[in-house]
Amino acid sequence: MITERDLEVAQTVFKRLTESIEEVIVGHGEIVRAALISLLCKGNLLLEGVPGLGKTLLVRTLAASLGLKFSRIQFTPDLMPADIVGTDIITEESGSRRFAFSRGPVFANIVLADEINRATPKTQSALLEAMEERTVTVGAHTYELEEPYIVLATQNPIEMEGTYPLPEAQIDRFLLKANVRFPSLEELTAITVRNTEGGGIQLPEPTATAEDILTAREVVREVPIAEGLREYVGRLVLATHPNSGHAPARIVEYVEYGASPRAALALIMGAKAHAFLAGEVNVRREDIRELFHVALAHRLVLNFKGEAEGVSVAELLDDVWEHVPERS
Repeated sequence: MITERDLEVAQTVFKRLTESIEEVIVGHGEIVRAALISLLCKGNLLLEGVPGLGKTLLVRTLAASLGLKFSRIQFTPDLMPADIVGTDIITEESGSRRFAFSRGPVFANIVLADEINRATPKTQSALLEAMEERTVTVGAHTYELEEPYIVLATQNPIEMEGTYPLPEAQIDRFLLKANVRFPSLEELTAITVRNTEGGGIQLPEPTATAEDILTAREVVREVPIAEGLREYVGRLVLATHPNSGHAPARIVEYVEYGASPRAALALIMGAKAHAFLAGEVNVRREDIRELFHVALAHRLVLNFKGEAEGVSVAELLDDVWEHVPERS
């Protein structure tokens, strides 16, 4: 049973962790929050943004603040599944040869899958088991991944040549998708100061432990949500389906497939984590609102008409939010 004291301690740890990350990362408060929510919810995060916005630095800073094992996988067209999960190699010991498993970079706590859409679908699929089941199967052996475990993937939204669209099955395994925006003038100035004066950017010392993360996850799961809000989440997700009978007109016109049941799980767990990070003791409608776009935007599949007309998924989700009343 989680006590008020457990909640206070966990919230204090994550407040200190957030402050540690923001000492390095300028702006991007919403991205830092999305990363922490994904970590708290045992989920994965997809970051989309043009090169040079600090996505890699954010992930490295998060790993350093937690003192966890970090690995970076640069996805390229010639990357093979064995380069990610590892492979059996022949070793010689006491005059005899045997196969031994050499672990790949997926065996870390925080894995950065950089430019994930540059690898072939076969290679991308090598991450599916790790992202969902937190295991890796090679041959007849299945290996458990150490918790806490999170995959943070990046992709470039403007350079499409030499890229492969992420399969819907893999996209759905990302708890959230966050767009990394360009910094404001004030933020850009602060970035230049931090990088060109003194000792430059220094990664922080650990301010939380793996045990802190695992404890905070238990606390987040116990954050209460009213039955009315839980049903509200269900109606929001159903309204993204054009054939549900609950969808607004533009969803019916432009969407081929709506959000999966994972979207409802992401929305509820993400709202719990958001409330936790805000210092609240229960989920509010505002928490659901904050998570609505980042939890659902990557799960809607437009039909041919929607693709041809360049319809904005964000605007479609706005329609859903305005269309669905909080109380049925």
